[in-house]
Amino acid sequence: MTGHIAVIDIGKTNAKLVVVDRETLTEIAVITRPNTVLPGPPWPHFDVEGHWAFLLNGLRDFHAAYGIGAISVTTHGACAALLDKEGTLAAPILDYEFAGPDDVTDDYDAIRPPFAETGSPRLAGGLNVGAQLFWQFRVDPELKARTHRIVTYPQFWGAWLTGETATDVTSLGCHTDLWDPYEGRFSSLVKTLDIAEKLAPVRKPSDVLGPILPDIAQRTGLPPHTQVYCGIHDSNASLLPYVLGGTPPFSVISTGTWVIAMSIGGKSVQLDADLDTLINVTARGQPAPSARFMGGREHDIATGGSCAAPSQAELDHVLSNQIMLMPAVVPETGPFKGHRMAWLGAEPDPGSAERGAAVALYLALMTAACLSNIGHDGQIIVEGPFASNRLYLEMLAIASGSPVSCAAGTTGTSAGAAMLAVGRSIAPPSYGNPVSVDTKYAATLQNYAARWKQEVRRRSC
Repeated sequence: MTGHIAVIDIGKTNAKLVVVDRETLTEIAVITRPNTVLPGPPWPHFDVEGHWAFLLNGLRDFHAAYGIGAISVTTHGACAALLDKEGTLAAPILDYEFAGPDDVTDDYDAIRPPFAETGSPRLAGGLNVGAQLFWQFRVDPELKARTHRIVTYPQFWGAWLTGETATDVTSLGCHTDLWDPYEGRFSSLVKTLDIAEKLAPVRKPSDVLGPILPDIAQRTGLPPHTQVYCGIHDSNASLLPYVLGGTPPFSVISTGTWVIAMSIGGKSVQLDADLDTLINVTARGQPAPSARFMGGREHDIATGGSCAAPSQAELDHVLSNQIMLMPAVVPETGPFKGHRMAWLGAEPDPGSAERGAAVALYLALMTAACLSNIGHDGQIIVEGPFASNRLYLEMLAIASGSPVSCAAGTTGTSAGAAMLAVGRSIAPPSYGNPVSVDTKYAATLQNYAARWKQEVRRRSC
């Protein structure tokens, strides 16, 4: 294979197309498009037609500028597409944040497998794909008959590019209720929902789905033999370089709309579904204890917009006065589900540097709580947007008691997705030296973290 790797990366907030150098696995170019949710009917859904035009135009332009030799796909989880016999959508792809599936909570809970079988906690809205399907088939009684194939989201784009349908283990293992990560097979829910014949075959993320369809080659200028790889859940794409080239124990923090903490080779702990812990499934099909909260969304809500980096005086003001944001900004998810956000001390003005500092400290403390809940041990590597937030990294190092490094690259998922196409990792994985914290400053951060944890416990009583 010659040419660079084009990575289709559909996140919950933005859709991206990334060109990755196949030799160094570094990003060459990135274009983005907001992942705007359309209101319906029949339900809020993703703008896949808009994304499709964006992706095809981007593939055309990137191939002309850089030369594309293969395509890989990574997307957010909690998403399935229902295809008819012609390969078109039998219904729009449901936005997992829509509360519609909550209308049938009691009926769905009566049939879903236990946490011990799936490693999948019961989540709100459509965050459990099984709940999505149960509700969709209930509100549209003809939909199940129209559905010929059910594919997970990375493979939806693969199907449109190649005409071949599949599911992958990482997407099925992303709190769908449909997968048993310990046995590596479909859960009992698949039989209960009577969808075994409709679920597309399970493939490895690194499998080749096939070459692009002739009309795709014509529209983009890509060679007709351009291979499309099966694809991977985005958090697992961030994890893959370290699974292939890292030395356990370690944890990877994938940041974006969601902050996902994934532990490899950590301490043995009993996962608690009520704390939003779960089992993810790596690209090798192995269970990975994980925890999550909606960190990127919480950041945007809590800051009220962009905030300037704090000066030393502004940061000292926040720390010395112990101005704190208490969980949870998004109370439906995370280690403090059901808690309501509150400010301890004088609430900083939205958009101010002090507010940005307090939010960064909050997000680091939330991440540290997630790591504790999954038995983290060893090195911590932060992927994605939060890797550029120095204060977040410093507080995470203090609160976790572990060395914290930030990964190279601006799109944490792209290198992992590209590895599916090149069949190798860079060893060791590319990340910087652990963040250093001045001793005097570390004591101040430790006092702040201790007060925050104490206040969280008090509010939990």
